[in-house]
Amino acid sequence: MGGPGAVTGGADAAGYAHLMDPTRTWYNNRRLITLHAWLVLFLITSSTNGFDGSLLNSFQSLDNWENYFNTPTGSRLGLLNAIQNIGSLAAYPFAPYLSDGIGRRPTVWIGATIMLVAVVLQSAAQNWGMFIGARFLIGFGLTFAANAAPLLVTELSYPTYRAPLTALYNSLWYSGNIVATWSTFGTKFMNNTFSWRIPSMLQGLPAVFQFCLVWLAPESPRWLVSKGKETQALKTLAYYHADGDEQDPLVQFEFQEIKAAIELDRTIAANIGWKSLIATKGNRKRMLLIVAIAFFSQWSGNGLVSYYLTKILISIGITSSTIQLLIGGILAIWNLCWAVYASFLIDRVGRRTLFLTSTALMLLFFSAQTICTARYQIAGGNDAAHAVIAFIFLFYASYDLAFTPLIVAYTVEILPYNIRAKGFNIFNFTISVALIFNQYVNPVALKNIAWKYYVVYCCWLAFEFVFLYFMVIETKHLSLEETAALFDGEDATANLSNAVQDIRHDEKFVDEKASDAFAPENGLKA
Repeated sequence: MGGPGAVTGGADAAGYAHLMDPTRTWYNNRRLITLHAWLVLFLITSSTNGFDGSLLNSFQSLDNWENYFNTPTGSRLGLLNAIQNIGSLAAYPFAPYLSDGIGRRPTVWIGATIMLVAVVLQSAAQNWGMFIGARFLIGFGLTFAANAAPLLVTELSYPTYRAPLTALYNSLWYSGNIVATWSTFGTKFMNNTFSWRIPSMLQGLPAVFQFCLVWLAPESPRWLVSKGKETQALKTLAYYHADGDEQDPLVQFEFQEIKAAIELDRTIAANIGWKSLIATKGNRKRMLLIVAIAFFSQWSGNGLVSYYLTKILISIGITSSTIQLLIGGILAIWNLCWAVYASFLIDRVGRRTLFLTSTALMLLFFSAQTICTARYQIAGGNDAAHAVIAFIFLFYASYDLAFTPLIVAYTVEILPYNIRAKGFNIFNFTISVALIFNQYVNPVALKNIAWKYYVVYCCWLAFEFVFLYFMVIETKHLSLEETAALFDGEDATANLSNAVQDIRHDEKFVDEKASDAFAPENGLKA
């Protein structure tokens, strides 16, 4: 059977909630403020991804860029968008081994270094081949950083803030989107190639910060324990979670739980290698959910607007590049606001409720967008065109309720430590495959069948709702071991509890307050 591990990244950890100092909050504790500053350094990895996802959409509104690269269309435009994800695919076989082998921090640094080289090449591109090669390299480097960064966020966070911070990771995709869109809007009025070279340079800013600062940040306590560096792991937990007090009950609970989960994983042969992802019923269910959510996040109609907003707007008669960029910039701010808002709802409203609400509303608004687009292309009329824009905004507000904040947060919280890097790599790989398909197919389909292509997504959204209704498991307000038990069963919970008790006994862990936390009524069933 697959060991449950310490599933991080989501629950309120009810089993040890009473051990947390209620006066220790992120805004009045110096150590927590410092910790969150380091977490921001890793969160901005998603900004790089968002920047890249929006950059080419904005470039398509720039005459200088269009003329420089001979107005790419159809499959040529599809390749331009897809090549970044092809680069990501090339790095996926290596990313989890670096994250688990040399550590989360070094992996982020390697990714940032590769991206910096790629951004220099892209900004200085003299021809189509150089631009394409640079975008491949951006995807290659981004994979390393994007595999390790969210793991660091979820494995370092103070328990109270773990779920919303992990949800913020993907929500900050839109911060990069905003910078890309508005910087391009600002440089649009330049009559030379710097109109697109300057936005290209700005893409490297997050990588610059990570390249310079990542070695000063803390490493994941879970990775440290897995490598036998338990003293360093305990010091890291104590420094940031308890003002340096290694005997703090919360720190001791977290430390003992991490040790127990990793030790339990080591004793189970099925947890070794890629086979572990499908070796047990619990892990197979995890992977089915993760792959499905990854596909849904890209195949819900959002890919049309994310990468081909310019083409969509042209199809409803909006041909002014200034108006196109303005709509894109406002949409980016709108998305960021909704995604950040939803990030702080996941522990109050719940994952299942957000997923189902999001999918139902997306189906409603995308269907309305389809009808209005068809009406415009058949009969014309400004009213229909304006309605399409309104429904695009409503569709994205619905998408941002779940598929921006939850897809990363839910994935990492249901994965036990022993398969977290590999499982998250599968998640990212699936997204890249879905994106490559979309980026090749969407421009061709839009050109050939126009609004009729939207009907495909309407049907797919209906399927998504049915799948999520029957498959998504609620993890709100569950402790880490209880989350694992939802997938691995009660035997897994008992095994973890026994491992914790054995470690406590061997190390004579007798702190009375911390000992209470392991009582059955507090979430661990012996």
